[in-house]
Amino acid sequence: MHRSNDGVPDQSITGRSPEAAGGPAGGADFLQLDAADAPPGGMADWLARRLREAIGDGRLPVGSRLPATRVLAADLRVSRGVVTDAYQRLIDDGHVAGRGRAGTIVVAAPLTAPPPPPPRTPARAAAPAGDGPSRPVFPERPGAEVFDALRAAPARIDLAPGVPDLAAFPRAAWLRAERRVLSGLAAPSFGYGDPRGTPALRTAVAGWLARNRGIRADPAGIVIVAGTAQALGLLSAVLRAADPGIDAVAVEDPGSLGTRQHLNHHGMRTPPVPVDGLGVRVDALRRTGAPAVLLTPAHQFPAGTVLHGTRRRELMDWAGDGGLVIEDDYDAEHRYDRPPVPALHAMLPDRVFYAGSVSKLLAPALRTGWVIAPPRHRDALVDAKRFADLGNAALPQLVLADLMESGEMERQLRTLRRRHRARRDAMIAAIRARLPGAVAHGAAAGLHLLVTFPEHAGLRDGDLAAAALERGVKTQPLSWHAQRPAPPGLVLGYAATAPSVIDDGIAAVAAALRDLT
Repeated sequence: MHRSNDGVPDQSITGRSPEAAGGPAGGADFLQLDAADAPPGGMADWLARRLREAIGDGRLPVGSRLPATRVLAADLRVSRGVVTDAYQRLIDDGHVAGRGRAGTIVVAAPLTAPPPPPPRTPARAAAPAGDGPSRPVFPERPGAEVFDALRAAPARIDLAPGVPDLAAFPRAAWLRAERRVLSGLAAPSFGYGDPRGTPALRTAVAGWLARNRGIRADPAGIVIVAGTAQALGLLSAVLRAADPGIDAVAVEDPGSLGTRQHLNHHGMRTPPVPVDGLGVRVDALRRTGAPAVLLTPAHQFPAGTVLHGTRRRELMDWAGDGGLVIEDDYDAEHRYDRPPVPALHAMLPDRVFYAGSVSKLLAPALRTGWVIAPPRHRDALVDAKRFADLGNAALPQLVLADLMESGEMERQLRTLRRRHRARRDAMIAAIRARLPGAVAHGAAAGLHLLVTFPEHAGLRDGDLAAAALERGVKTQPLSWHAQRPAPPGLVLGYAATAPSVIDDGIAAVAAALRDLT
């Protein structure tokens, strides 16, 4: 528990201090706080929420110091334990940190300032570009703009999947690495470089994959790309230009809508292959006749299954007959209750394109990932990258290489696992308490849960997601990610949401479900 350095022992966190008992509520000049605004029995919740709002809207910028707990408690006429508890919640969220004699310092802001609860009107968002009419956020047939529309929609709580705990980004470590890189960088390094990426990062990625994914990769065979999204475009070009050319990549069903959209945009058909409790159905893959398949074998999106050993052997047989695999290893490192599983590329280097990134380890904003191609496709991949952009920006690559080589990335991964596990546990507990008939899938690893509703077979999950958004909570319907009929479900991300907020989000989903059923 966080303590300020004012030497006063904590009192009960449940109410007012003995001195204030029976007296009027207090107020503070700091943020114009008025304890009379707090609901009965909810003083710590109220104070934590007010502080979080002030950090989010800029009244408490990064680097500012909170009052000592003793001082603020005296102003508000509450027990010091109330203030200590509120501060601890912000520490758990990653928004503030105790710095000893320096006090409690704001270190990170929420992703967005919490807006007021939205009105209960049909969930809609403005089109992301142009002046055309607004579009439903959860249409029957989602188009390319649907993720932009969902990101733009206002909400109190964001449970959409796809990002890690962004408040945990290692800002200080990144700045130290950036200073080290710039202080030793020779002038020629600011010029054009190798389209494959800087030798330093390709070497660091090879070491990272060897340590964490069991992949032995020659740095010369690694191509640094602008995230998995660019990797899919480059690989589509490589496959279309192959001899014979490929115009179809089978995909898991259910499987990522975004991945499917990228492949379709680059001219690839995406026949669906069903997924069950053992992973992709290889017998169904054979029936599609597709010469290539994209898989998420370490933690299938969105169901969370791991490709079983039996299916891996069947997949090796299929690849031995000429099939190609694109392995999206998107969050293999984020595991909590199971041992690691080997990457497919480690078993089939001649038939597997391997793609990874730092989007789930650090932040999607870095737009940095890597691809390893089978030997006969490597030159074509390098050519595709060269003519796309001449290579990623070099300076962020060198900083990332420094973080990988220094051990900072492993420390970051340990931190994220601890924080993500607590958030996953909070979501599971909330689902059990608030949605007793629901079934959660994929809890052993990853950054999200798939929740299905077997007791509500006739429910349209897009309507449920829309009703939840009307209550201020963002989710994604399972139907977005399915090409064939699927049970009603929601894909719920927990990694970027504080445990104290997750229960509120699930409560809103439960209320929306009651309204619809």
